[in-house]
Amino acid sequence: MPVNQPSNIGKYRWSVVALLFFATTINYIDRQVLGMLKPVIADEINLSEADYGYIVSAFQAAYAIGLLFIGRLIDRFGTRISYALAIAVWSLAGCLHAAARGALGFGLARFLLGIGESANFPAAIKATAEWFPKRERALATGIFNSGSNIGAVLSPIIVTGLTVAYGWQIAFIVTGSLGFIWMVAWLFIYRLPHQSKRVGAAELAYIHQDDATASEAVVEEKIAWGELLRQRATLGITLSRFVCDWVWWFFLFWTPDFMEKSYGVNIQQMVLPLIIIYTFSSFGGIFGGYLSSSLIEKGHSVAFSRKAALLTCALLVVPVLLIPQVNGWCEANAALWIAIGIISIACFAHQGWASNIYTLVSDYYPKSRVATMTSLAGFAGSVGGVMAASAVGNVLELTGSYFVVFLMAGLAYLAAWLILQLLLPKKTLA
Repeated sequence: MPVNQPSNIGKYRWSVVALLFFATTINYIDRQVLGMLKPVIADEINLSEADYGYIVSAFQAAYAIGLLFIGRLIDRFGTRISYALAIAVWSLAGCLHAAARGALGFGLARFLLGIGESANFPAAIKATAEWFPKRERALATGIFNSGSNIGAVLSPIIVTGLTVAYGWQIAFIVTGSLGFIWMVAWLFIYRLPHQSKRVGAAELAYIHQDDATASEAVVEEKIAWGELLRQRATLGITLSRFVCDWVWWFFLFWTPDFMEKSYGVNIQQMVLPLIIIYTFSSFGGIFGGYLSSSLIEKGHSVAFSRKAALLTCALLVVPVLLIPQVNGWCEANAALWIAIGIISIACFAHQGWASNIYTLVSDYYPKSRVATMTSLAGFAGSVGGVMAASAVGNVLELTGSYFVVFLMAGLAYLAAWLILQLLLPKKTLA
């Protein structure tokens, strides 16, 4: 529930969050299928660790390329149509994985998937800015972003069942088809607040309570693409995303492989650990959003509240650097569950981090530029992800150890927070 929400206004805006939540759930189901099936597919078509790293890089490269233009398209053509087209593209791409027979085929399917999925967060963040005042945006973002964890929880259940019963190709086809169902519901339901017949005057005024401020009017007049790139806030947000976004991709795409390589966990045995990891992390987004929103309600500035929540989350990720030492502390089964617990906390923290880092965009930029800036920040994160995915694959190929990877992952969010602390202005701009 929102923090100190007035009781005399409507709540229809939360139905928009529900739509965004389901889209993000489907988004993560589709992107996680390959990671779940990696041990099975690698054996069948003889994929090396480096091959898999390059396939992951193909997705992230496409994601980055998509983010270069998708935000501007969403700002130009609107959230409703842009989001629908994007989910159609990524759903088709998800289905096409079933036709792949080698590294090249999977790389091409992942590339198309990345292009389509690049629209999810710019569109969702823009929809949140369109439907929520500042005081509720981090919480709304945390709720819809928790769909990424629900998708990650559902994926092993769905994928394992379908793969065991019908083969891995059917798993891609079924999960890829889910987006087409959502697209129909989205086109039927979604409108801007002032266009919706289900939004009363009180809720509409509540939604737009921040719009008439002088600061937003000034930014709206002056901001342009060139100026966007010159702002310190732009540098801070994009550089922080570049430094730490790859860690979440690492957990998403390599956790099944880590469990299989380090503890001999097969595809059926890894269902419970993955459910635990992503169920736990699903609460992180809500926690992160609630934490910053509650600090704002207590009288702290928006900038201070976001940074405090981000620092809390960054500190919770640090213990992952200890994971390679766990095997020396206890026997293998206990070590597995300790590692799962540490990864669960880190994923919880990442989602709390994400709720606030995404919301920073709508804090510092006007609504007309939110999708563009979200795309730019996502592009920076994806470039880091492309570089990291290839590096992770090659490090594992050369060393056979996760030591270096977990060390870097444990420190990445603290480094990103320091960047934000140095570069973000003391006051929000929008």
